[in-house]
Amino acid sequence: MDNFIVSARKYRPATFDTVVGQGAITTTLKNAIKSAHLAQSYLFCGPRGVGKTTCARILAKTINCSNITENTEACNQCESCVSFNNNQTLNIFELDAASNNSVEDIRALVEQVRYAPHQGKYKIYIIDEVHMLSNQAFNAFLKTLEEPPSYAIFILATTEKHKIIPTILSRCQIFDFNRITVDDIAKHLAFVAMSEHITADSEALHIIAQKADGALRDALSIFDQIVSFSGNNMTYKDAIDNLNILDYDYYFTITEEILAGNISAALMTFNTILANGFDGHNFIAGLSKHLRDLLVCRDAATISLLEVSDNIKAKYKNQAASCSPIFIFEALDLANRCDINYKASKNQRLLVELTLMKLCSINTVEEKKTEVRNVEHKPLKTQETPAPAAKEVKSVPIETPTAKETVAPRVIQATPSISGSIKKTAPAPIAESSSQPSQDTPFGQTELNNAWNEFIEQNIKDKNMQFATALRVNEPMLMEGFLITHAVTNKAQEEEIRKNKIALLGYLQKALHNTSINIEINIMEEDVTTKKAYTNKEKYKQMAEKNPALDELRKQLDLDIDY
Repeated sequence: MDNFIVSARKYRPATFDTVVGQGAITTTLKNAIKSAHLAQSYLFCGPRGVGKTTCARILAKTINCSNITENTEACNQCESCVSFNNNQTLNIFELDAASNNSVEDIRALVEQVRYAPHQGKYKIYIIDEVHMLSNQAFNAFLKTLEEPPSYAIFILATTEKHKIIPTILSRCQIFDFNRITVDDIAKHLAFVAMSEHITADSEALHIIAQKADGALRDALSIFDQIVSFSGNNMTYKDAIDNLNILDYDYYFTITEEILAGNISAALMTFNTILANGFDGHNFIAGLSKHLRDLLVCRDAATISLLEVSDNIKAKYKNQAASCSPIFIFEALDLANRCDINYKASKNQRLLVELTLMKLCSINTVEEKKTEVRNVEHKPLKTQETPAPAAKEVKSVPIETPTAKETVAPRVIQATPSISGSIKKTAPAPIAESSSQPSQDTPFGQTELNNAWNEFIEQNIKDKNMQFATALRVNEPMLMEGFLITHAVTNKAQEEEIRKNKIALLGYLQKALHNTSINIEINIMEEDVTTKKAYTNKEKYKQMAEKNPALDELRKQLDLDIDY
C-alpha cells in the first residue's frame, strides 16, 4: 500500500507563480531578486494557512539558485536547487521559535551566522512563529538583525505581528499576507480535484472554501476529509453532511414562508432543522447572513460581495426581487437582536420561534399601516369637492382655498415658538401651489403640521419623551423642494432628532406620500438680552420653557407650585 500524502503537502507551491492569492507579494519579491535589491531581513505576517512559510522557502531557494529563469524562478536543476528539494541544503536553516524561544537558542543561531556559506551566495535563516521569542531572546537578536554579514538573510514569519517588539519591526521589510478569497480557494481546489481525477460539484468546493475562512491549508485538509467520506465523486450533499452545515435550501424555504406570512410552516421548518441536529444559534446566524446576501443582491454594484457559486447566486437574485428593502432591514434587525440575546436566554428555542413569528408578521403589519394611512389621507384629497351635507363639512377641519388664494399663492411661514435667531440661513419659503414632481404628492404647511403632530403623539405613547419634546419645541417649516427645517434650542435636542431622523423621515414620506422630503435641523441662538435667572422660581421657569416635559412631570407627581 502506497503512503498517502495529504494534499496540503503534495500541492504545496514550489514557485512564486503557483502561490495562491498573494500576487502583490510574489511580484514584489521577484522584482527584488531580479534587480538585486534584496533586504537583509523580511517579516511575513498574516493569518494561518495563507503561504507565509511557503513564500519564505521559495524566496530562500530562488536567491541561491545559480541559474534563475527569465521568469525569476528557481531552475530546479542546479546543485543548490537539487539539495534544497532533497532537504540536504546547508545554506537554509529553519527555526521554530515556538519551541526554541530562549536566549541560548538565539545565541546559537547568531554563532552560526558568523560562518560564510560553503556553497551559493547566501545563508538564509527562516524563523517561524517569531512572536513566541522571549524579550531577552529578541534583545539578543537585535544587533545581528541590524548589522548582519552581507551573505546572511533573515526571514521571519508570524501570525501575531502586534506581539513583536518595535525595534525588531523597524529592522525588517514587512509583508502583510491577506486572507485568500473564496473564489481563489475554490479554483485551486478544482485544480487539485482534476489532478486527482476526482469529480467535484462547484457548490461543494465553494462550501469548503467558505468553511476554510481564507486559509488554503485548512481548505485542502477539509477537501481530503470529504474525499475520504465520498470517494471520487464529491457532491454538494456530501460536503454539507460531512461539515454539519445547513443547506442553502433551508434558508430559501424559510424566507419564502416568512414573505408569505406562514407562521406554521416557518415553525415546522425550524423544528426540522433542530431535529437534524443543528444548533438554533447557528441557524439564526445563518439566517442573518442569508438576509444580508439578499440585500447585496439588490444592487449590481454590491453583488460581487456575494461569495457563492453562480447557481446559488441566481437563486439569491430571484428571491431578492420579491423582497422590499424595508422588509430586509426590519428582518435583519430582528435576526440580529435574536443573535445577541441567544446566549442569555433561558428558553433559546422559544426566542428563535418568537423571532420567526415576528418575521412572518412584518409584511402584514406594514400592509395594515399603509391601509390606515390611506384612509387618513382621503379627506385631504376630497377637500375641493362640495360637501353633500353640513354635518360632513364640519367633520373636515381643513380650510378650502379661495379663488383669490389660487391666483396669488399663499406663502407658508412658521413662526418659532421660542425667541432666538437661527444660525443657518434657511432657504426661501415657497407657495403651496408651486409645481412639484409628478411622482410625489404635493402638500402644504397644514398637512405637514398634522403629520408632524401625529408622529409626536405616537412617540409620547411609546414613552420616547425626549424625542417628542425636541420635536415639539417649534413647528416645522416647509421650504423649497420639499425641504423641512426645524429649529431646536440646544445641542442635546439636535442630537436626539438626528439619532431618530431616519424614523421621522420615513414616517413623513409615507404619511404625506412624498419621497422627496428631506429634513434640516438648526440650533437657535439664545437671546443675549434674556434676563438671567437668580431665584429658584425663575430657574424653574426657564427649565420648563426649554423642556415642557418637566412641567408635565411636576403635574403628574402633584408637586406644590409654590416653589
